Amino acid sequence: MALWDQLKSRITDMTSSTKTQVAKFQSKDFAKASMAMCALIAAADGTITADERRRTANFISGNDALSVFDVSELQGHFEFYSSKLEKDYDFGKVEAIATIGKLRSKPEAARAVIQVGIIIGGADGNFDKDEQQAVREACNAVGIPPADFDL
Repeated sequence: MALWDQLKSRITDMTSSTKTQVAKFQSKDFAKASMAMCALIAAADGTITADERRRTANFISGNDALSVFDVSELQGHFEFYSSKLEKDYDFGKVEAIATIGKLRSKPEAARAVIQVGIIIGGADGNFDKDEQQAVREACNAVGIPPADFDL
């Protein structure tokens, strides 16, 4: 099986388990952290294109795992972190990672946010090195070894 086929299979499995996990973590901290993660992935290469915004917005509104949250609230959080990253990438990245890091004391919620990042990163068929690095940094922020996710 090709590497991409393996990744697609893992993402499909992860999407199913992530929905179950996300339903357990219906909190503002989780909602903000998951959207900070989405913004980090969208901006992983240093910029957020209109296409990345559109695809992420479609993901937010159409993803089964995030359906337990109000879509407009999620989109508001995504826009907040995206605008921070666009204004000053380094500062925005620090803020997004700090938001994700608030889940450090909640390892199951933290794992679910990391899974959201992996799903977003692989949604376009190319989980590139910048996206993988963003997920690794998020893993470090919550104290989860990136190797747990084969990163």
